[in-house]
Formats: sequence, C-alpha cells, structure tokens
Amino acid sequence: MRQIRIPEQGKMIVEEAQKPQAGQGEVLLKIGYVGFCGSDLNTFLGRNLMAKEAVIPGHEIGATIETVGSGVPDFLTPGLTVTVNPYTNCGHCAACRSGHPNACEFNETLGVQRDGAMRDYIVLPWQKVIPAPGIALRDCALIEPMSVGFHAVSRAQVTDSDTVLVFGCGMIGVGAIVRASLRGATVIAVDLDNEKLALAKRLGAAHTINSKEEDLHTKLTELTDGLGPTVVVEAVGSVPTYQAAIDEVAFSGRVVCIGYSKNDVTFHTGLFVKKEINIHGSRNAMPSDFEAVIRYLQRGTCPKDELISAVVKPEDALNAMQKWIAVPGKVFRILVDFN
Repeated sequence: MRQIRIPEQGKMIVEEAQKPQAGQGEVLLKIGYVGFCGSDLNTFLGRNLMAKEAVIPGHEIGATIETVGSGVPDFLTPGLTVTVNPYTNCGHCAACRSGHPNACEFNETLGVQRDGAMRDYIVLPWQKVIPAPGIALRDCALIEPMSVGFHAVSRAQVTDSDTVLVFGCGMIGVGAIVRASLRGATVIAVDLDNEKLALAKRLGAAHTINSKEEDLHTKLTELTDGLGPTVVVEAVGSVPTYQAAIDEVAFSGRVVCIGYSKNDVTFHTGLFVKKEINIHGSRNAMPSDFEAVIRYLQRGTCPKDELISAVVKPEDALNAMQKWIAVPGKVFRILVDFN
C-alpha cells in the first residue's frame, strides 16, 4: 500500500508499506480522503514540536470499513462510510477522570505524536471509528476540523441571546461560525480575506469585518451598541487577535481560545478582573461535537465544495503543500485522494 511520510523538514515522500490487518477489537479502514491541516503544514515546515520524527501525517479522515476483528460491535460493518476520532485518552489523568478525554494530558493525535492516516489502509480501535451515514466519503474528511470549532462554541455555552465574535475564518473558525449560528446567536466574523468573509456569511455570520480594511473597535461598537460581543472565539493564534479578544469582549463576557500563538502574548490583566471575563481553552473535540457536525452535514445545506480548496493524489501532495505555503490565507482544506 502507499503511504505519505514527512521524513524531515521540507520533504515529503510516497512510499510502499505492508497492508495491515485488523486484530481483536480493531477495524481495518480503506482510506478514501484525508485532509491536510495546519498541524501537518507546521510539521512540514519543521515548526511542530509535538510531531514525532518522520511522521505519517493526517487525522481528518473519510474512510470505508474494509474488515473488522473479533469483538467489534455489530453496528460497525464492512462497507460502512465512517470518519475517525483521531485522539487518544489515557483514562487516568485529571482531564479523563473529570469527563474531558479530549483534553487528555497524554493525548497522542494521529499524524502528530503517532503515525496518521495518509495511507491506503489504517487499523484503529473500534471505539475511534464513527459512522457517518448519508455523508459523501470526501466530505467525511471535513468532520473532524469542523468539530473543533463546534467544541469551542460548546465551551462558551453559547445561546440565542449571545453575540459571538469569531476571529479567523479558516476551517476551524468556520466550524465555530456554523455552530454559533445553529444555536441562534448573532455571529460576527473577522478575517483579512474578503472571500473567506463572504463564505462566512453564507455559513451563518450576520456580520463580517475585514480588520485590514476597517477599524475593528469602531465597527464592533457600531454592531453591538457599544456593549461588545458577549463571546469571542480566537481561532487564529496570533498576538494581535489574542489581545483584541480581551480588549473587545463585553463586560462579564467569555473568551474561548483555540489558536496556538507561536509567540508570547502580553496582556493588561486588569481587564480580566475589571470585566470579570471567563477565559476558556478549547482543545480537540468531544464525541458529541462529532455527532453534531454529522447531523449538520446530513442536512445538505453546507456549501461543502467551497470548503475544499483542492483534491490531489498522493503523488501530488508535496506540490499541493508547497502551493499552500505560497498562499496560506487562501486555503481552507486540501484533501488527498487515496481512492
């Protein structure tokens, strides 16, 4: 079988490997599509300190069950279209004990701390395989990244009385926009790219702000009657957006942090107290978030084609990654087609 590996910074190869077999409690998946995400890009650039050496990337998965081992529940049958929960959880750390396996202290994500799904076949424990009935194999690769944005909205306990500001209209920000809109909130999307902002509107944002062309604070004051957004979701991971999240959130508001800033962020912490802000980290996603995304995609209203920037074969993955580096702000998802 074919598999893609990142042997060192700036290199990507397609190599042959032996097809695995499902053992007890395991499922053999025939990979259809796998998405490249920001962690894969950073691994390729040598910036992902969490990635194992010479890793096989990929954790955004659309697959079909090929075979199942003994001890696998009857609802997982050969031919079923599925996606995958790509995280591990130890069951013993503080996060696991408190019912937050998505934040396991010892998590190992596919394609980061352990080899991922950029290959023709992969074997996984049955508990990590998620049926996705009624969703095209290609579109199953969108479920995991969108679920990360869904989870952030759940962390903030967004309701229809909230005004939610989302910094960043990439794939994860898009998930937050969709989920907040589905919950009835008024959503304000902020980005530097007008095409992404136009898509954000089609996905449920009531208002959009290009912070390169408009003054963010002035526009937010106008849109919120001077109160500020009650929830801010930071899905960029930059110093300015982290600082703006604290500056712009309403008094007694909530800030949810998804993005990883590569640089230290300095805050005037008086605003934490003065505004009595609730600040939440948001990591990965829970099974309920995957289920919510699947229900959303089953509706058929999501403009899925617009979320996929390119579909390439494994042999063209290196070229696709290099094109992404050249125009990072223009890419939603690149899918690798293993059919």
